[in-house]
Amino acid sequence: MSTATAQFDLTVQRFDPSKDEKPYWADYTVEVEESGRVLDALHYIKWYIDGSLALRRSCAHGICGSDAMMINGHNRLACKVLCRDLDQPIKVEPIQGLKVEKDLIVDMETFFAGYAAVKPWLINRSSEPTTERLQSPEQRERYDDTTKCILCAACTTACPIFWGDDEYIGPAAIVNAHRFIYDSRDDGAHERLEILSSREGAFRCRTTFNCTDACPRGIKVTEAIQEVKRSILYKKL
Repeated sequence: MSTATAQFDLTVQRFDPSKDEKPYWADYTVEVEESGRVLDALHYIKWYIDGSLALRRSCAHGICGSDAMMINGHNRLACKVLCRDLDQPIKVEPIQGLKVEKDLIVDMETFFAGYAAVKPWLINRSSEPTTERLQSPEQRERYDDTTKCILCAACTTACPIFWGDDEYIGPAAIVNAHRFIYDSRDDGAHERLEILSSREGAFRCRTTFNCTDACPRGIKVTEAIQEVKRSILYKKL
C-alpha cells in the first residue's frame, strides 16, 4: 500500500564559516509523507537536494534532544513538529545565543558548561548502602517534573537574558539543579543553592516564560526556577 505524500516549502538559514561571510536563506520544496515532520523535510533536502546541509539528529523520537532548532520563530524539536501543522514556507534556523558552527549546528560548549556548574549528579556523603536508597512516592514526586529534561537547550536558547549574557547559567542548568536539590537522597542542595545565588545564577531570570513555552517535554521550567529562588532566599527545601 502506497503512502500519500505532500509537498512543503521550506526556507532554511545556511552558513558555512569556511566560505560564507554571513548567513543567508535558501529555499527548498520537498516531498514527504503527509504526516511528515520537519526532520523528515530536512532529511529530504540533505539526501536528495543538497548533501552539504548540516544538522544534528539522532533518535528522531524526541528523546535525545539533539535536533533542537528554531521553527517558524519558536524553539522546537524538528522530530516532533509536523509540517502540515505549520504555516508555509516553514522557516528553519539554528537556536539562538550559541555560536553557529555550520547551518543548523551550534556550539553547545557554553550550554554544557552551565549544566556542569550545578553539579548535576547525586551527592551523598553517608556510608555506601547495602541496598538501594529508598524514597516514598511523595519524595519522588517532589522533583519528578525536572527529571524529564533531555538537555536539548531549547529552553536556555529561548531566554532573552541568555541571548545577551552567555555567562548566565541558564534555565536548563537550573532545572537540572532542581532535580537534585529536592531529591531526599542528596546532600548537595546547599552547595548548588550557593552556586545559583551568584550574579549569573537563578536571579538573572526575569520570568518571561519563554523557557516553559519552548520545552518539548512540557517541564514547568519557570516554576522550577522560582522554587529554587525561594529556597535561596528562605533556606527552605
